[in-house]
Amino acid sequence: MKYSIPKPKSDIKPHSKVKDFVVMTAATAVMACGIYFFKFANNFAFGGITGLAVLVAKTGVISSGDFNFVCNIVLLVLGFLVLGKGFGAKTFYCSMLLSFLLSILERVYPMDGPLTNQPVLELMFAIAVPAFGSAILFNMGASSGGTDIVAMILKKYTGYDIGRVLMLSDVAIAVAGVFVFGMETGLFSILGLVLRSVITDNFIESFNLSKCFNVVCSNPEPICNFIIRDLHRGATVYTAQGVFSGKKKYIVLTALNRPQAVRLRNFIKETEPGAFILISNTSEIIGRGFHTV
Repeated sequence: MKYSIPKPKSDIKPHSKVKDFVVMTAATAVMACGIYFFKFANNFAFGGITGLAVLVAKTGVISSGDFNFVCNIVLLVLGFLVLGKGFGAKTFYCSMLLSFLLSILERVYPMDGPLTNQPVLELMFAIAVPAFGSAILFNMGASSGGTDIVAMILKKYTGYDIGRVLMLSDVAIAVAGVFVFGMETGLFSILGLVLRSVITDNFIESFNLSKCFNVVCSNPEPICNFIIRDLHRGATVYTAQGVFSGKKKYIVLTALNRPQAVRLRNFIKETEPGAFILISNTSEIIGRGFHTV
């Protein structure tokens, strides 16, 4: 059984680099706003270089934004020297941009305290806004640098897992916030550290969410043609046998984004009302048209 397949388009689009640049810039700007207006203003020290910057700023020697800027430059230089080509250009750009924006915000819009008198609300924004930007960067194979660079260097020479190293450093910074800013602010920082990873993971899964279809039918041709010609996706067909009826059946397997999934579901309901459809959510699809490795 063959289906006419449209000529595949090139994977490399002329505007892809420009689009990536715009998206990374916007995501980094979102992170900068969340960190400056909510994290720095409330002295929330839940991990990372920005968390360490909050602690250092308490000494009065250097501001949070300037410390973050200086620290990231040092780490970036160290990363290039130690990691070489394994150190990404995207991470370099995002790290420098984040540091620059934080320093600019301190000078353009200086803050003497939080925006509101609601610390729980401020904590939620201090977690969610940077997590949203961070998830976008992670989805594009980039990061905002900071302790990520330290973890990569330590892994190269010690073999320790990056995630474990990052967690240990973040916990140490959050606990230090208890002694520097008092119990209440310190506990908020520890809570922020716990919630940050959960919210970031949820954002990433939401961005990558796709629908996996298993369609059991007697005539797969119209379904496959619709997938190929109208949705411009691929599909796999394999034969099966109904246990109750003993009749020959076909199973169409395909993965689609959410708008495409709605179109296919409606099409099957109209053209093959007797088909049995299994639809599941998935956030890990690697291949043409989805994520590549």
